[in-house]
Amino acid sequence: MPNFPRIILNLKNALDRLSWSKDKLVKYQQAKISLIIKNAYDNVPYYHKLLRENRVYPNEIKTISDLQKIPVTKKMLYRKLPVEELLSKNSNMNELKTQTTSGSSGQPLKFYLNAMEDDWRKAIYLRCNISCGQTPFDNWAVITAPRHFNDTTGIQRITNIFAQHCISVFDKVDAQIEALRKMHVTVLDGYSGALYLVAKNVEKNGVRDVKPKMILGSADLIDVDSRRYIEKTFNAPYYDQYGCAEVNRMAWQCPERKYYHIDSDSVILEFIGKDGEVVGPGESGEVTLTSLYNVTMPFIRYAIGDIGQPSKEICTCGRVLPLMEVIEGRSDSFIMLPDGRKISPRVLTVGLSMFPYYNEIDRFRIVQKKLDSFDVYLSMKNKDMENQLLLDSLSAHFKKILNVSENEVAFNGQFVDELPLDKTGRLSAVTSEIK
Repeated sequence: MPNFPRIILNLKNALDRLSWSKDKLVKYQQAKISLIIKNAYDNVPYYHKLLRENRVYPNEIKTISDLQKIPVTKKMLYRKLPVEELLSKNSNMNELKTQTTSGSSGQPLKFYLNAMEDDWRKAIYLRCNISCGQTPFDNWAVITAPRHFNDTTGIQRITNIFAQHCISVFDKVDAQIEALRKMHVTVLDGYSGALYLVAKNVEKNGVRDVKPKMILGSADLIDVDSRRYIEKTFNAPYYDQYGCAEVNRMAWQCPERKYYHIDSDSVILEFIGKDGEVVGPGESGEVTLTSLYNVTMPFIRYAIGDIGQPSKEICTCGRVLPLMEVIEGRSDSFIMLPDGRKISPRVLTVGLSMFPYYNEIDRFRIVQKKLDSFDVYLSMKNKDMENQLLLDSLSAHFKKILNVSENEVAFNGQFVDELPLDKTGRLSAVTSEIK
């Protein structure tokens, strides 16, 4: 069970750390790194073996740069290891909380936390919300998966202090909007794709009594235009947040909304290039994390498959947390073409935006079924536009922009009223079902 007083204490300390000097923050990180590495070496079979095989010992890991002495562990390898290899020998399975990643990478992972670690995560999660303007008694609605419905403690529900009012992402959008209306939402939170769908229906139906003061989006990566659309619809700022199930929140936009502040007092992020080396500011690399609080099941130089860029800029908000500039999405979600090319899903979305009848499309989803076959689901603004000529034109358009021959790749268009969500309830514009 979550310990609400402990969460509040962790939250107070986390907020205080935002005003620390850079030197003080670095010393704090170094102390945490030393403890995490020593625990992993002494108590976790996998990391003990990994460090010994590479002749790396805890007393050699004192700084962030020292972490580079430890080999990166890919998520695919991590999930194949027996749980007893990954858990601390000091853990009691009966006292641990079981969590599962959403499987958005196609590779779900079960992992474990103790109560103190879970309370730490909740405090870090709240810190970025508060930094953007959320207050204890805001009416906080979260459109999310049902598995998150019990994240709010009993004390929070009774006092309504930072109490999440969860709405299922699987509910019909009209039902979600009705729930928001009834609770007079002031903070609208949830999967970014779901928030976009809510915004579309709010505008379409002329809803005027859903008026959040701020919007927090996560889980899905939606483009800048979609974020601006959400802001315009609700007349409220949209703040993007970045994280993964294993360590929860990792980076977030402050009110300046120029960069993502990395929660570097909770997690160290490195960006690893194709050559296996840490990249510099402005260069893209695979996000590789080291948790500073997970002792039960450590994550040390754990590559999650996302692509990001570190930044050397200093945010005008004054917070000393390091920054990252962009998140490009999961590296294994890139699309492979028959000729061996790998393209970003954004190539297809940008390509679609160049289609002459793009403005007539309300929503779309592109699913790669086979290496040479894509299903394109279209929900049109005007049903009169639904005809085979448009689908044939769209197919020819994609083949032209991708420079593929007539028979090399098929784009099978179909008109739908509602786009199917994936198994986690997320709305992904482009996905590949190729394993």
